[in-house]
Parts: sequence; structure tokens; C-alpha cells
Amino acid sequence: MRYKNVLITGGAGFIGSNLSLKLIERGYTITVLDKLSEQIHGADPETDSPLYNSIKSKVNFIRGSVTSRQDWLKALENQDVIVHLAAETGTGQSMYEIERYTTENIGATALMLDILTNTRHSVKKVVIASSRAIYGEGRYIAENNEFVYPEARKEEDMLKGDFEVKHPVTRAKLALTGTDEQSKIHPTSVYGITKQVQEQLVMTVCKTIGIAAVAFRYQNVYGPGQSLTNPYTGILSIFSSLIKNGKAINIFEDGEESRDFVFIDDVVDATILGIEKEAADNEVFNVGTGVPVDVITVVKNLIACYGIPVDFNISGNFRLGDIRHNYADLEKITRKLGFAPKIKFEDGLRKFADWVNMQQVNTTNTYEQSIEEMKAKGLYK
Repeated sequence: MRYKNVLITGGAGFIGSNLSLKLIERGYTITVLDKLSEQIHGADPETDSPLYNSIKSKVNFIRGSVTSRQDWLKALENQDVIVHLAAETGTGQSMYEIERYTTENIGATALMLDILTNTRHSVKKVVIASSRAIYGEGRYIAENNEFVYPEARKEEDMLKGDFEVKHPVTRAKLALTGTDEQSKIHPTSVYGITKQVQEQLVMTVCKTIGIAAVAFRYQNVYGPGQSLTNPYTGILSIFSSLIKNGKAINIFEDGEESRDFVFIDDVVDATILGIEKEAADNEVFNVGTGVPVDVITVVKNLIACYGIPVDFNISGNFRLGDIRHNYADLEKITRKLGFAPKIKFEDGLRKFADWVNMQQVNTTNTYEQSIEEMKAKGLYK
């Protein structure tokens, strides 16, 4: 073990709490800086948040904000590594809570780097949580075998029920392929922009001040412990809550849009490789499974897992800022770090559903409220 003390910002969240527990098993001393956001942890997190309660007696916990210089200075004492996970997440919400997303994501990262540049500390490595959202639409292949990186889809096309991406010049159909780390970065949401800037800030500044930096572009992370009440992230949680409450599911677009769903244990394993392996230093990596799964398949599998025959409707509704497809090319992380995902989607979904079955699923209408918010802003069609 090259390092001993690790600070995890957002360490009481879904990824952070799982990472904390695994690092503790490996002998690390963990400090967590987390504000215990109500959107993630509920109104009374110190009592009701299972994620927070899973770590609170096992880490040095600081309830504070990554936008506070004083909280950073307190948290950074004697740290060897920072894993910077704290961020506002969710593409839809980011499109109208623009100031909050830029402050919490870009501003906080800039503050961290300012402190690392201008104060004495012991930090030797920073691991930043980036996102597949920075790619916007993924990488495609045209008929002449050239790689194409389509721009955001046009609203007028989607209003006609035409959801596929097209060649930006010829408007011809394109074949989907895995998106690698050299692919064009052109996010289509405010969230994606903030993750792009976070990543670039860390990878640029750390190099100049002699700190190793690693960026992980996570795909769609899921698994036991994921919030079932936050309506802005995680279609598996949203659909599970609807199914458990016997409510019909509204599938956006034509249901053929796809994502790369990566199980939480695989994400934790990849992140630990980034902490421990020198080969990760000053590199960016995709983290996913390399397998796209369409939304109709997700819904049918979840209904089968729960054994609750709810209706689902392929509505043609869509959200501005959403992408059509994206799945990870894993060649680089496999070659440099030896990472390979262990959990297939079907197996991970069963583990997730088994966990959901043990929870008291919230029956509030937060998801419906989130849709109404987007409608009011003209972002939901």
C-alpha cells in the first residue's frame, strides 16, 4: 500500500460509502467530507440515511461542504489521497439549476485546487470522478468507416418521433460503437459541462504542482444502496419505485435508447486501482461494462425481478439534454490497470432487486414533481 490516509468528498453517498468500506478493509484510514444533502439522504440523515449510517462509526466524518474553504482545510490535514466524488448529479435538473451545479461542481473543484496550490499539505494524488456525460452522444461509425461524433439531436426531429442520431453532414444513419477516451468531448447538458471542467481542472493543475491525478469517466452506476427517493438520477431506482408501488412506467422516446450500466462493486474496484497503481497516474479512464442495454430491456427485466406485472407505455416523451446512446470502450483501463468488470447486467440487476425488496420503498410523488418541474421549464416534451 503506497498511501495510508484517504479523504473522500461525498463519501457518504452511493459510490463514496461503498468505496470507504472497501478501503477500510484494505487497511486505509478514511476521512469523509459530506454535507448529507437532503435530496440524497433525506430530511433526517443522521437517523434515516442507510448510506451514512453504514460508515459513520468507521470513518473520520466531517459534516461540511466542498464549497467551504474552512471545511476543506480541516479535511485535508494529513491526507495522502483525495477522491473527489462530491457533486450535484443529474442531467435533467442541471438544465435549470445551473448556478447550483456550477458552484458545487466547478467552483468546489477550483477551491480544492487553489488550496492545494497555495497552502502546505501532504496530498500526493487526486482522483476525480468524471462522467460519460462529457462525451455527449457517443462514438459512431459512418458507412465509409469513419468515426463520427454527432451533435445533440434536434428538437424538431424528436417531436416527430425520430430519435436516432444522424451524420452531421449527410444526415445518414450511423452504427454505434464503444466510446474511447480519445473520443470527442462535447457534453449536451450543464451537468456534462461541469464534469468536463472538473476533470480538466484537476488534470491540468495537479500536473503543475507535482500531484498525481487520475480521472474516471463513470458510466451509469447502479447497485444496492442507490437512492430510491432521488428522482433526478438512476432510472433503475425510478423504475423500481414505480413498480413496487404498482404504478405504470412511462418510457421516454421509443425505448431503444441505451446506456452502459456498471455495478457498484466494479466501480469501487476500478477506483481502488486508480488509487493504488502508479500506472494510473496522470491518466483518464472509462469505467463501465462495454455493453449497451436499452431501456425496454431494463423495464422488462425489472418487472420480472419483482414479479409485479405493471403496465409500461412507450410514450415518445423526451427530455432536452438527454443523449441517445453511449457505452464505454474499456481497452485502455484493461491494458493499463488490468480492470475487467465482474458483474453482468442480469446478475447485478438481481442483486439490486433483492436489496430493493428489503427496503421500505418511498411512495411520495417526487418523480412526478421532477417531471412537472422540467415541463414548466420547457425541458420535457
